[in-house]
Amino acid sequence: MTDADDGSGILDTTKPHPARMYDYYLNGKDHYPVDAAAAQQVLSFYPQGRLAAQANRRFMNRAVRLLAQHGVKQFLDIGTGIPTEPNLHQIAQGIVPGARVVYVDNDPIVLRHAEALLSSGPEGRTEYVQADVRSPDVILRGARNVLDFDEPIALSLVALLHFVSDEHDPRGLVRSLLDPLPSGSHLVLSHGTADLDPEAMERVMEVYRNNGVMAQLRSEAEVATFFDGLELLEPGLRLVDDWHPEAASTAAGGTPLYVGVGRKV
Repeated sequence: MTDADDGSGILDTTKPHPARMYDYYLNGKDHYPVDAAAAQQVLSFYPQGRLAAQANRRFMNRAVRLLAQHGVKQFLDIGTGIPTEPNLHQIAQGIVPGARVVYVDNDPIVLRHAEALLSSGPEGRTEYVQADVRSPDVILRGARNVLDFDEPIALSLVALLHFVSDEHDPRGLVRSLLDPLPSGSHLVLSHGTADLDPEAMERVMEVYRNNGVMAQLRSEAEVATFFDGLELLEPGLRLVDDWHPEAASTAAGGTPLYVGVGRKV
């Protein structure tokens, strides 16, 4: 286990954290009253928030399953969040037993639950790096201890980049993370948008911002720029409910989340 949080690994229960709010949306139990209060505020403006979180989680499952079925054996998951079964390594190793996974998050509570993330199958390996996406060098240094950068790696940025405002150059961060990865690597991405209901989603973003979480939704065209230079896998960039939808999905449709998987050629 790698603690590379450069001093920010102190658990602050006085302010909500996106990972813990997400846990609340998923009906988890690893959040604090401040997280629940902020999440309830979000749900007052966007009652479908729980369904959106579930749809996002299902996208991650589908994308990882698809890549593993196509032979991808290494995954770098940034913004992991609090463990929720099935975790990424369970999906990947269920298909490729020798799959290697590096999890990355900046919330100390995720570190406390890392034992669940490190329960790798006997043929594979998992590791946890405590770091922020805005420190790509730290992340890559930790990942190199586990992953072979001469072989394809799937970079997972699921429901993360809408918490990285433009002042931190999110596209530059994605490039910094993708550049060292070899051809055949993939970017798995989901990103919130206000395209479908600008008024409601702006209220949601205000809840995050008022609680010190810098959040920024982006349009379809803006999200598409994260895939510049990559080959988008079918069906391309889509709303989450339209990306390889499952017959048993409980999504009502119109979830404000763009998703896609791109391949580095």
